[in-house]
Amino acid sequence: MKCIDRRMMIAGMALLPVAARAASVRQAGLDALVAKWAGEQGFRGLVALGHKGQVQVYAAQGLANVETGLAFDIDLPVAIASISKRITSVAVMRLVERGTLSLDAPIARYLPAYRQDSGAKVTLRHLLSNASGIPNQFGAVVKADPSLLGKPMPAAEAVKLFASGDPVFEPGARFDYALTNWILVLAILEAVSGTPYPALIRTLVTGPLRLPAIRLEHLGGATSYRPTEPRTVWTSPTADYLAAGGGFYGTAHDLMRFAHLVYDTSFLTPASRRALTTIEVESDHYALGGRVREVVIGGKAVRCAWDTGNREGYRSVLGHRLDGKGSVVVLNNTGYSQKTMDEVAEAALRLS
Repeated sequence: MKCIDRRMMIAGMALLPVAARAASVRQAGLDALVAKWAGEQGFRGLVALGHKGQVQVYAAQGLANVETGLAFDIDLPVAIASISKRITSVAVMRLVERGTLSLDAPIARYLPAYRQDSGAKVTLRHLLSNASGIPNQFGAVVKADPSLLGKPMPAAEAVKLFASGDPVFEPGARFDYALTNWILVLAILEAVSGTPYPALIRTLVTGPLRLPAIRLEHLGGATSYRPTEPRTVWTSPTADYLAAGGGFYGTAHDLMRFAHLVYDTSFLTPASRRALTTIEVESDHYALGGRVREVVIGGKAVRCAWDTGNREGYRSVLGHRLDGKGSVVVLNNTGYSQKTMDEVAEAALRLS
């Protein structure tokens, strides 16, 4: 009976159009991979594959909200953490295109009240590639005054408190994944535009790209959990001045659309696309706001824009083939290993 069923299934597939058969094969392959990761490594989350900004197949394991029984879905927003940096970098490039900003001008041009020694040496390029040398004072300041955690404050005040320390290395000398870089970027964007950061992102990025689900508000009901058993909710307040580096929520669908429109279309100029995908810090494969790495697909090394996020229990990957032949999104809410998230994303992308 099983043999007859299998023959009927194969015969049925043969009658499908070529594109439908290919999608069916990818779906089966993705289902198998996600089931394997869930069984062997405890993966909980969603993996989606797409092309030209459209999700083609996806598979999910576990729940986005255990208490309510909410399942993962391509249209369910979750925290995307540091993928926010790439979104912010796109906004910067749009203002560079308009002549409002320059990647290589000293930041003192845009923040005249900032300390002049660092402000005369550090550029937006240094900030966007996490190579400014400006130390991260956030942890020490908040430890000394816990009431500051999550407290609303103007960007200029946040810069003074957290991002004005003595340089720890010369700008451009090495990589330092310091959130203070992004406090400064947000302050610069608001200073030159005269517009609050959330409204500016809507005007420059999410509005024209039609990405309504990429936003700073937590909507949709998903939550994050600590990587323990039993699962316990893991949340903490996030201040507005940290939004540029890690404040956004997004869906798999809108993340895939974002990647396609930014890297594959004329939304940005060719010069801006090159800037976003040119590695600035070789040690970490880091460009502007995210990484560029090679993934071996079909025996060939394929350059990919590679963005990852890590916030509370949320983990995320947005990988986009720079040859325009596909994207992968991986979302998790249980504190999954980021290294394994990358491995999941690479394996899935090989099915594209």
